[in-house]
Amino acid sequence: MSMGIESAGLEGFALSLGLILALGPQNVFVLRQGLLHSHVFAVCLVCSLADATLIAAGVLGVGSVLSGMEDAAVWIAVFAAAFLTGYGLFRVKSAMDPEGMVAEGESDSELGPTIAAALAFTFLNPHVYLDTLLLIGGASSRYLGDERLAFGIGAATASFVFFFSLGYGAKMLSPVLNNPKAWRVIDLGVACIMFAIAGAILAPHV
Repeated sequence: MSMGIESAGLEGFALSLGLILALGPQNVFVLRQGLLHSHVFAVCLVCSLADATLIAAGVLGVGSVLSGMEDAAVWIAVFAAAFLTGYGLFRVKSAMDPEGMVAEGESDSELGPTIAAALAFTFLNPHVYLDTLLLIGGASSRYLGDERLAFGIGAATASFVFFFSLGYGAKMLSPVLNNPKAWRVIDLGVACIMFAIAGAILAPHV
């Protein structure tokens, strides 16, 4: 694997992981299923595949369209870097007053309603479209051919790694995720990742 392809894959993985780490209803749902040992594999697989599908649509669709637009690269870089910087600042602000991830309530006992809930938490969240279609898709437009494919695979891999780690590591992770101090460290770490990627995106155009 060439350095360019490897670098693109790692950037896709880091960007996707940084975005998905944000505290949200989908993550809380997966954590709760893990804590209750209820359809953990199905929930993790559905959430991962749903994210991977949206990432593929962003990379192959939005990314391809944007890369074919004249002078689009500079504007894509500026938009992506501005968004990531803003997102990083938001995570820094969140770190100043962190909250734990609390999983409460009873889980559905049937597989069907559980999968339906997982899909709803994914596709009814407007932020997922911004993250996957626009941000990840836009960032991928800087790459061509195998490098763009590697970027997409890296981004999709991050979803699988995160959701399965969260679902099956729920018992072990719950004391950490319920601890606001741990979220301060997580948020600051995510902020650093966002700032670094924003700088990497802008660097070729400065």
